[in-house]
Amino acid sequence: MSEEKELYDDKNDDVTAETETEETEEVTEESCEAEENSEEAETEEKSEEKKGFFKKKKDKKDEKIEELTDRLTRQMAEFDNFRKRTEKEKANMYAIGAKDIIEKILPVVDSFERGLATVENPEEDPFADGMNKVYKQFTTALDELGVTVIEAVGKEFDPNLHNAVMHVEDEEAGENIVVEEFLKGYMYKGSVVRHSMVKVAN
Repeated sequence: MSEEKELYDDKNDDVTAETETEETEEVTEESCEAEENSEEAETEEKSEEKKGFFKKKKDKKDEKIEELTDRLTRQMAEFDNFRKRTEKEKANMYAIGAKDIIEKILPVVDSFERGLATVENPEEDPFADGMNKVYKQFTTALDELGVTVIEAVGKEFDPNLHNAVMHVEDEEAGENIVVEEFLKGYMYKGSVVRHSMVKVAN
């Protein structure tokens, strides 16, 4: 009986020793893994620090390329602004030149209208009929260029379009209404070339 007990105790001791050995091996493996992980983390941190260091320090060629690229971008933007400004100035100059020419032509149109107004039946007079056709051709050309007549008679007086040279008391006409036009006014593409000379009712 004592021998069996001794054998049992020996077996238990062996099992205990094996268990302790396994636990020791597991602890050792865990510590090794922890050390490996910490080493990897340190290596990654060092590599990131190196990368950050190298990012801060740029090559002179890269800096020069960035400087030249920035300068080129600025010059292109300045040139684009200059081009747009020049086109706008050209358009304004064209409009001013066209208005000056139209303003010089308008008295000729006025003379045509006064001359044709003296003829009772232009169709019966070949000369008057010819002048009437020239006048219509003239006004058609002006219309195609963007020249339009300012409406005056029966409209409310507008100082931006009309030039009042006379005032009259007229009960039939409304207050501040144009009752007569002495000289036609003209506009070129929305801009006044010549104001209408009118009579206004008070």
